[in-house]
Parts: sequence; C-alpha cells; structure tokens
Amino acid sequence: MNKIKEIFLEVIYAVMPITLFVIFLQFTLMRLPLHTFLQFIIGVIMVTLGLSLFLLGVHIGLLPIGELIGSYLPKTGKVWLVIFFGLILGFVITVAEPDVRVLAIQVDMVSQGIISKNILIYAVALGVAISVGFAMLRVILNIPIHYLLIAGYALVFTLAGFTPSQFVPISFDAGGVTTGPMTVPFILALGIGVSSVLAGKRSSTDGFGFVALASIGPIIAVLLLGVIYF
Repeated sequence: MNKIKEIFLEVIYAVMPITLFVIFLQFTLMRLPLHTFLQFIIGVIMVTLGLSLFLLGVHIGLLPIGELIGSYLPKTGKVWLVIFFGLILGFVITVAEPDVRVLAIQVDMVSQGIISKNILIYAVALGVAISVGFAMLRVILNIPIHYLLIAGYALVFTLAGFTPSQFVPISFDAGGVTTGPMTVPFILALGIGVSSVLAGKRSSTDGFGFVALASIGPIIAVLLLGVIYF
C-alpha cells in the first residue's frame, strides 16, 4: 500500500508543473475554449492514473522478471545462450514498445506507405536485439563500453553519408523512441541481473550502458534500410 502511495505522489509531482503552467496561461494569456481546457484537465487526470498504474506494473512485474532472467541466464554457463536470449528479449520488448509504433505510424503516413510501419518496427526491433546481444557480450568479455560506443557511432556517421537524407532524421528518432517506457525498465533490469552474477571481478554497474548501446542499433538499422530501399 505504501508503494502505491509513493508511486502516485511521484506521478503527481511529475505532472503538476505542466498542469499549473497551462492553467496559469489559460487565465492570463491564452484563454482557450472552455471545452478544450476541460479536455486538458480530463487528460491530466487520465495521464496521472495511467502513469501510476504503469509504474506500479513496472515495479511489480517488469523489473523483477527482467532481473531474474538476467541473473539466471549466466548460471547456465553457456555464452551463446545468454546472447541468444538477449537478442530475443531485445526484439520482442521493442515490438511491444508504444513509442516505436507511434513513430512507425507517422513515418508510414508521411511517406505515403513507401516505408511501411511494419518494416520500420521490425527493423528497429532487430537493431535493438543486436545491440542488446553486443551489450551482453560486453559484460561477459569485460569490454570497455566506450569502445563499442565509438565504433557504433563511427558506423552511424559513415552510413549517414551513403543513405538518403530523409532517412537520417528518422534513424535518430528511431534510436530515441527505443528508450521508451517498455524497453528501458526491462533492458536495464536485464543488464543489472546479468552483471550481478558476473560481478566477481567486475562491478554490477556494468549492467548500466545497455540502454545507450540499445539506442545505437535502431539508428544503424534504419540507415541500412535507407541504403536497401534506395
């Protein structure tokens, strides 16, 4: 019960500043139509309730299962199994990410179906999957994260010179939307779970950086999509 109260207050503190700011503008400068302002108030209430339920679900569901899966996989003693399930989990959690679907729908609409939403969703999911696989390998082999980040972004900027210009902003947006409310909690928990088992000579902070690496894969995937399409 205390956890529910804590989450609810956390969401209220997060939503309150923008709510007060809009109310201030309503009664000083903007004077929006009454029905529009009432829609905003109703939306704020729904967002508060929705975010509270979502964060509660993250705490009681996504985070624990992510850490359990991450801590169990290394105990199998099979590196390929850890990487394989990292790939699978990275793919399926991205397909379920609402932010990715919003981007895919917008791109599909603007491109008039040339870049279909399903192709973009699966390309982004594949990019995240491969990135999570590399992140798992980094923890197992104790590879410094900056090596992978430098190599990843070097590849990004190289591909940007060969892909059509309209794909470049889409690719970076694709990297951003993968850091959404579904993907981040699960991938972070997964990384911390894996590193906590392999923390004999390394710190469990190796579990951080998974999200940074996961955001590079979609950028590369969309840039490659541009090279293939055109």
